[in-house]
This record gives sequence, structure tokens and C-alpha cells, in this order.
Amino acid sequence: MKKINKNLTEGNIKKQLFNLTWPMLFGMLGMVIFNLVDTYFVGKLGVQQLAAMSFSYPVIMFINSLSQGIGIGTSSLISRNIIATNRQEVKMMASRALLLGFIVVIIFVILGLFTIRPIFSSLGAKPEILNYISDYMNIWYLGVPFVVIPMIGNNIVRATGDTFSPGMLMVSSGIINAILDPLLMFGYGPFPEMGIKGAALATVIARCTSLIFILTVLIKRENLLTLHFGKLKNILSTWKDVFYIAAPASLGLLITPISIGFITKIIANFGKEAVAAFGVASRVEMFALMVIASLGSVLIIFIGQNFSKQKFQRIFKSLKYALNFSMVWGVLVFILLLLFGRVIASVFTDDLLVIEITKNYFYIIGASYGFQGLVMLSSASYNGINKPYPSALFSIIRMLVLYVPLAWIGAKILGLNGVFWAGFIANVIVGISSFWFLHHTIKKVSNL
Repeated sequence: MKKINKNLTEGNIKKQLFNLTWPMLFGMLGMVIFNLVDTYFVGKLGVQQLAAMSFSYPVIMFINSLSQGIGIGTSSLISRNIIATNRQEVKMMASRALLLGFIVVIIFVILGLFTIRPIFSSLGAKPEILNYISDYMNIWYLGVPFVVIPMIGNNIVRATGDTFSPGMLMVSSGIINAILDPLLMFGYGPFPEMGIKGAALATVIARCTSLIFILTVLIKRENLLTLHFGKLKNILSTWKDVFYIAAPASLGLLITPISIGFITKIIANFGKEAVAAFGVASRVEMFALMVIASLGSVLIIFIGQNFSKQKFQRIFKSLKYALNFSMVWGVLVFILLLLFGRVIASVFTDDLLVIEITKNYFYIIGASYGFQGLVMLSSASYNGINKPYPSALFSIIRMLVLYVPLAWIGAKILGLNGVFWAGFIANVIVGISSFWFLHHTIKKVSNL
């Protein structure tokens, strides 16, 4: 296999962003396939099981955010060194970053296994739903290493300029999960009928295939992994560089599941149908925003390389393209949700109340997706210029300062729709302010 190192500091910006983004889009599609397929088949089991998966969503996002934060830190570090630094040093950086991610997440998995019932009880889960949550999470937690290592490994490969291999890997993993879900959940053929446990096991098996593939790419093709991590001071130095980005990036990412946990607790007061609808809407939202998320991942790589070469005009042009795309895409998605919101909701459940609540979510929060895209793009860009703290700050403002308090107030005044309007307001305010401050920060750094 041939090494792939792309120089993004020269050439046509639009073409480079497009060529990097479309493979990432397939990768995001793979992630969405995971979530939508799980939601679809679990919905066939019943509203209680669907509510159980909705309750699990904040905790799963919490673990994913830890590994994604380390992945973002690694991607930022590697992208800023892949062209100018000695290959052996880059190899050591990548290996140490993977080790760091594995250690950090294993600690949280051990804690998670012993706190399943207390955590989900605090989120508002009733006893009958807690049993389904426990069935799902006990298996999911054991498979977390298979989730984390490929996630960080994908970021390393992307930092070399190859977004195709990680994208195809994530699609393949999603397809495997889609095939195994009904077999393990409903017991077709020789497979046992496992119910919601089958959904968790299908995820673990699919992620295991991702682990094998990404390690093969990193070891055989890129030669970017080694078991020789070097001296302790060098290991700690790399971990410090990764953590400089990873800590605020993880904090920014963790703010979302923590806040969603509070939102879920507020929504739980309106019944299990409301929680189930919130889970369905959240997963469809991931699908709606996956193109922008793909572009955001690409911006870390693109801006990282150009920042290392002081190519600030290229950075400004890339941000202009990103702004225009986010707003246009947000409008298109909202139009689709206005036309087909009820139909989309009915794919996942036949419960009329769940469908109605999901539709209302689409009609209200869907109007702010273009601005939510700006939050995502600006967060990625801050990490690309090695300025991660504004990203975390705006995440805190969006979720904890605006969304959660306004949701609590909105629920008292307008009921469930008041919670959704809170999300709309938070997206618009933070989308505008975060992107404006990003431009101001880059101008200050570049002295333009």
C-alpha cells in the first residue's frame, strides 16, 4: 500500500475542500447508518426500548466525545507536522496519541460499568426502562475499545490528507451493523433472539472490523505506528501537545451530551413518548448535519496545514466557502423537513404521538440548522489554528448558558415546544457570534 501525503498549502481551494469532504461525507454517512438503523430496529421492539436507547444517547456521546477530543487533538498535531517534521517523529506522535486515548477511555468504561443504574435513574429513567438500558449498556461498554481506537486512528489517517480510506471504513462498518442488527435482535436463522442486547452486540462486532482495518492502514501502508514510544519525557511531551487541543475539544464535545442529559430529564416530564421522539429527532438531526460535520473535519486538516505555512489568505477563503455552504445547506434541509417531517418520523415508529412530537422538533429547531452548522465549522477551525479554547467556550454558551436554562423556562411557559424553541435560539445566537469571533481571531494572529 502506498503512503498518501497531500500538500494543501497550494492549489485550488474549492477543489481541495470538495475532494477531501466527499469521502468524509461517506464516513459520516456510516456513522448515521449506525444510529438510524439501530433506532429503526429498536423502534420495532417497542416504545420502552426506544426510550431506553434515547436515555443511553447522552452517555454514549460522553464516551465518544472523550475519544473524539483526543482524535481532534491528534489530527491537529499531525496535520501541522506531517509536511515539515521528520517522519519518524510523526510516527511516534501518532503512536503515543493512540496509547493516550486507550488509557483515558478504559478508565471511564470501568467507571461506567459500575454506575449504569445510578446515572440513568438520575436522568429520569423509570424502573421498567432501566432494565433495557442495563441490557444495552453492559454490552456496549465492553466494546468501547473497538470504538475508540478506530476513531483516533481515522483522525491520524485523515491528517495525512487521506479522507477516502476512513470514509469507506465507516461506511463498511455501518453496513455490517445494519446487517447484524435484525439478525441478532429478532433471532433470524441460526442467530439467537437478543432484543436490545442484539443492537449493542451488532455495534461491537461492526466496530471490531473497523479496528482491524485501521490498524492495517496505519501499520502497513502509512508506517505510522510503533510499540516503541520513546522516553517518558517525550511521551509526556506529546501527550501535552495532544491535550492542549484535546482537553478543550473534549470539554466542548462533552458539554453536548451533558446538556442533552439535562434536556432529556426536562423532556422526560412529558412522558416516554416525548423521550422516544427526542431520540428519533436527534438521530435524524445527525443525518441532516453530516455534510457540514464532514466539512468541519476537513477544515481542521486544511487550516492546520495552511496555518503551519502562514497561508492566511487561503484560510479566509476556505471560511468564506464554508459559511456560504452552511447557510445554503441549512435552508435546503429545513425545506425538506417542512415537506416530509411527518413521513421521516413515521419511518422509525408507528406511535402517532411520537410522530407528532418529532415533527414539531423538525419544524422548530430545523430552521436553525444553518446556524448550528456555523457553530460546528468554527469549532473545527479554532482547533486547526491551535486556538482550542474559544471552541469550548462557545459550546458552553450554546448548551449550558442558553439551551438548558431556556429549555427549563420554555417548558414551563410553552410546554414541550418551548424546549425546542430554546434550541433554536441557542443555535442562532452562538452560530453568528462564534463565526464572527473566529474571523477576528485569525485576523489578529495574522496581523492583517
